[in-house]
Amino acid sequence: MKTFRMTQLARTAVILAALSCVAPMVRAQSIASRVARVSNGTVRMTFATKPGICGTGGSIMRSNGRGRMTWGDNWNTSPDIEWDIDCTYGPARVVLDRRDGELEDLRWYVGGRWRPAGPGIVDLGMVPAREAADYLLSIAQSEKGSLGEKAIFPATIADSAEVWPSLLKIARNADLPRNTRTQSVFWLGQAAGEVATANLNSIVLDNSVDREVREQAVFALSQRPRGEGVPALISVARTNKDPELRKKALFWLGQSNDPRALDLFEELLTKK
Repeated sequence: MKTFRMTQLARTAVILAALSCVAPMVRAQSIASRVARVSNGTVRMTFATKPGICGTGGSIMRSNGRGRMTWGDNWNTSPDIEWDIDCTYGPARVVLDRRDGELEDLRWYVGGRWRPAGPGIVDLGMVPAREAADYLLSIAQSEKGSLGEKAIFPATIADSAEVWPSLLKIARNADLPRNTRTQSVFWLGQAAGEVATANLNSIVLDNSVDREVREQAVFALSQRPRGEGVPALISVARTNKDPELRKKALFWLGQSNDPRALDLFEELLTKK
């Protein structure tokens, strides 16, 4: 009897261990699989945002330590969301329109409250923020139209989600629409930490990436904190083989009012 019980316990332990490995994969696929069940209709989902993200009927604002950035159109007449006057901190709300088993449109909001759900609306409720970010970035990496571009911003505001590796992958993928790639570069530039600057530099130096995307990377460097962005732009202006990129770097250095930029201008001008 003891042997039988030990065998059963051993089998249970093996099963539990296997399930613990499978569980993360199941969670990662759950949003996609739930959305895929809706052939025709609208899917809603809600998830937690990073700190400092708030929304109103007219805009979404994000505190970044250097002031506030604002995006969005006037959505007071949105069919999805109702707002109060005050800016509401979270949550993020994403709406997916499905037609004939394909994603037709994507809308995103912050704050407010859902309008009453009518026929054909499926609400997934509150989903894990990281899982939501992964799902949205998968759209950005697979959709060929404007939907990929639309999916990037809500992924960047998902709480505790590390999105920069996927943004870098998107920026380097020549098969994706240019607008999706430039949007990815812009938000890569907004990512916190020195890693963002390093990866923007790698995009600027990569000749396999088309010029417009690399120009966006130069602009994104200009938005980094001075301690990171100015040295990177000086490096581009000094060493990059593409004259247009050097000009872009010099332009943004001219907007920086940084003494190091003035030193570079004097150096370049006195060489003539």
